[in-house]
Amino acid sequence: MQKFSAFSLARQALGRHLGWQPQWRSVAPKPSYDIIIVGGGGHGLGAAYYLAKQHGLRNIAVVERGWLAGGNTARNTTIIRSNYLFEQSSSYYEHALKLWEGLSDELNYNVMFSQRGCLMIAHNVHDVQVFKRHVYANRLNGIDNEWLTPEQVKAFCPPLNISPNIRYPVLGGALQRRAGTARHDAVAWGYARAASDLGVDIIENCEVTGIDRDASGRVTGVQTTRGPIRAGKVGVSAAGHSSVVMAMAGIRLPLQVNPLQALVSEPVKPAFPCVVMSNTIHAYISQSDKGEMVIGAGTDSYVSYTQRGGLHIPAHTLEAICELVPDFRRLRMLRSWGGITDNTPDRSPITAKTSVPGLYVNCGWGTGGFKATPGAANLFAWTIARDEPHPINAPFTIERFREGTLIDEAAAAAVAH
Repeated sequence: MQKFSAFSLARQALGRHLGWQPQWRSVAPKPSYDIIIVGGGGHGLGAAYYLAKQHGLRNIAVVERGWLAGGNTARNTTIIRSNYLFEQSSSYYEHALKLWEGLSDELNYNVMFSQRGCLMIAHNVHDVQVFKRHVYANRLNGIDNEWLTPEQVKAFCPPLNISPNIRYPVLGGALQRRAGTARHDAVAWGYARAASDLGVDIIENCEVTGIDRDASGRVTGVQTTRGPIRAGKVGVSAAGHSSVVMAMAGIRLPLQVNPLQALVSEPVKPAFPCVVMSNTIHAYISQSDKGEMVIGAGTDSYVSYTQRGGLHIPAHTLEAICELVPDFRRLRMLRSWGGITDNTPDRSPITAKTSVPGLYVNCGWGTGGFKATPGAANLFAWTIARDEPHPINAPFTIERFREGTLIDEAAAAAVAH
């Protein structure tokens, strides 16, 4: 793997940039692997990397039905934070946030992680009570979070309108200063590049059509559009399509899939210093490194696998944002898109082994998948390699929905589920 540095960049510039190598190897599938990861997004690629890097396993393949990271990894709004309410959740996301802080050095790839802070603003008494509860719970768990008055909110994010006469007045906000954003495709490419260098095969345009099992019920491989591939273990990390893949092995997941829309404005000079989120409005906004305002809305209420949604959802979001940030009223929206969120009943993920020997699943992330990328990948790799969960992801089983040990994080998701 070519190392990236200022010196390598200068050297390639002198050679008219003709010496760069492909970022990862393009290979045909082998007849068999020790482990197959289904899903070539950030979670799947990261799991393959950690299996190779930390657990010494090399005979691994990542199979992706389309192009690399073309699903939810490419369709999210890149927000990273760990200020979730319950200890189980905040420990999981804090594990991810700590990995984010050193990920560029780990992968020798700039994932453009920017700790610009995440401000969750309150518009009513209920919001104030909920966010203060989050602040206190986070502090008890050793996670940074602080309450700001409306004047402090304005000082931290000057474009916000804190007038008491607007439809959604700002009564305060909860600020996690270590939160921020990263570049979604850089994360996937960085993991793919590093995993490939460790011997992992990355196979694009290879859709899984079936999961093979022997007479005892153990997984023996997968059927794909490029032929059968044998494997001792299979890990499924297919986001909104996880339930479809898992059904091939006879496992029914407690997931509901809803479209989630986002959009970006025309690029402008730096004008918005942080990430701002609003539960009441169901909106969140940050400015990308290209200058675009990246805006997320709430989920559509209907169940669908389509990557688009109703126009009224972003329209409502933009109406409220124009009132909260009056300077943005003259911005033109460039494009919009949708992703499909896989939501569990308690809005917390599943990262676990299953009742089928040799089959593992990482799903149910809803709107929180991107922020958890390195943490989920790291813990999923541990679970697959050791056939047991890490203490951090041990509570996030499928069985909790039968046992009633739910981890209800609907209020922390910051969009309408």
